[in-house]
Amino acid sequence: MPLIGYARVSTEDQTPLPQSHALRAAGCAEIHEEQASGGNRSRPVLARVLDRIGKGDTLVVMRIDRLARSLSHLLEIIERLEAKGAFFRSLQDPIDTASPQGKFTLQVLGAAAEFERALIRERTRAGLKAARSQGRIGGNPGVRQGDPAALRKIRLARHEGYMERLNERAPDWVPHVRRLRPDMAWEDVLRLINAPLPEARRWTQSRLLRAVNAYVRDGMLPESVLGRATRKMTSDRLPALVAAIRGADPQITLQAICDRLEAMREPTPRGRRQWQPSSVKMLLERAEKLGLL
Repeated sequence: MPLIGYARVSTEDQTPLPQSHALRAAGCAEIHEEQASGGNRSRPVLARVLDRIGKGDTLVVMRIDRLARSLSHLLEIIERLEAKGAFFRSLQDPIDTASPQGKFTLQVLGAAAEFERALIRERTRAGLKAARSQGRIGGNPGVRQGDPAALRKIRLARHEGYMERLNERAPDWVPHVRRLRPDMAWEDVLRLINAPLPEARRWTQSRLLRAVNAYVRDGMLPESVLGRATRKMTSDRLPALVAAIRGADPQITLQAICDRLEAMREPTPRGRRQWQPSSVKMLLERAEKLGLL
């Protein structure tokens, strides 16, 4: 299991060497160093590491504050790693998502973060209610007066709220987009994403594109996913779809692939609605010959 180290210092006066030595002693053959504020989420070195890390890899830091300064940011990064089948470990904190104990710690942190958000929402509602009962107008005075600084803060808060909601559902769509774009058209990517999801959690193409653009702007997806889809021969489309389903779950059975294709309302090569495992097997063999698997 490859161990990839990440070391960060805030200023040029500090040195990442102590962190790098600790990471190397822990078995990290690859170590990335960065000089940036922990409060800055747009860190180019970290973005490259998260983009390159693969299934089975483990991102290792000396302490969790070297990776993130807020609980929400930490959970966001760990969710991205889990979506790629990767793990996270902190040398000086009881977090190792490859172990049952580390997963339990992560669940406790997630519950604490949700509890904190609930308390903030409740305090906000109570404060607004009290203000209205005393005849005061709730909200931000700067926003009511059109103050640019106040408006920027509101836009930033809305963006962070939107990103937080996206991160909660990242495992539904990020792995598919990262793996299939731009080789596959958005319509087919969308159908692959929605097939296993319940009706209430399905995406529209406009919502998916907005989410992808937001992740690209924040460096969480490569810009290449927005490129124009390459045109495939009509005869190659079905093998590509079947290969994409197998790629998302290498252990999936032929019958399960049939069920997925039927959920996508994808007709068989002969135009029928019901798929047979033998047809899927033939398409997988063709996909292998085309180099799609």
